[in-house]
Amino acid sequence: MPPVTLARFLIEAERNNHVISADLRFLVEVVSRACKAISIAIGKGGLADVLGSAGSDNVQGEAQKKLDVISNDILLEANEWGGHLAAMASEEMEAPHLIPHRYPKGEFLLVFDPLDGSSNIDVNISVGTIFSVLRCPEGVEAVDEKVFLQPGTQQVCAGFAVYGPTTLLVLTFGDGVKCFTLDREFGHFVLTQDNMRIPEETKEFAINMSNARFWEPPVQRYVDELLAGKTGPRGQDFNMRWVASMVADVFRILTRGGIFMYPLDSKMKDQGGKLRLMYEANPMAMIVEQAGGLATTGRERILDIQPTKLHQRVPVILGSKHEVERVTAYHRD
Repeated sequence: MPPVTLARFLIEAERNNHVISADLRFLVEVVSRACKAISIAIGKGGLADVLGSAGSDNVQGEAQKKLDVISNDILLEANEWGGHLAAMASEEMEAPHLIPHRYPKGEFLLVFDPLDGSSNIDVNISVGTIFSVLRCPEGVEAVDEKVFLQPGTQQVCAGFAVYGPTTLLVLTFGDGVKCFTLDREFGHFVLTQDNMRIPEETKEFAINMSNARFWEPPVQRYVDELLAGKTGPRGQDFNMRWVASMVADVFRILTRGGIFMYPLDSKMKDQGGKLRLMYEANPMAMIVEQAGGLATTGRERILDIQPTKLHQRVPVILGSKHEVERVTAYHRD
């Protein structure tokens, strides 16, 4: 049987299963092409003078890398003209990006983190792109920030790309999780994992240990139990894996299980957390839940949160079901 390309998979999903519409199929194809262009730019690195700082800050007050700006521009330009979007929003921009008047408007909204983990770019560690698709509410004439403020349960598609030794594209339309690998020789994504499932049990955890002094007691309790290993209450040893690139950490969890935590702590409490609800937490939560895992803030399900602003931040605890349940129970206690 010939390999199933992303294009074929999307056409069959539209034609046979009626999972997606023609406009949504086209939208995902365009995003995938943009991810290929970003992968090429990253692969050139110093050869194309794309490494290092852009000399500017994003709306979050974070220093932008050159590839942050390049990746953001690639996604905007790729998705402006197709007629499938009403507007876009990016972690790198303060306000939504409206579709220019010369192009037709569509029914969907696209939100994205154009280059997750970009602080790792200069040291050649895996980075990625995270995106989420929402429907634009019916009857909206003037698109503004408010139309994006939908809970994660309203997502019609979520996905992320990983730019590592291979370029991967992970997708869900709410009917399971698929993984596609970029065939660099032929230039298209090929289905390589059809139904990704996160093991319910794990012996791996991912958290930034340098923030331990800022953690709340429930997280401190949980991590202390893991570090105690066989002599502690869990009765087994755990390994810590921390890439500081969410796409890489989440893909590892999808592949072999684990738990990823960027919890609320005293350092980030006034901001609500570290990770962005719309650009990172919601799409990753949808993917993880579709793969049999859980995603909470420690106090509530991420996908149930009603956003109040475009760049809202939240704590994130996601991964293998039983471990996320344990940490969440400690918060309740």
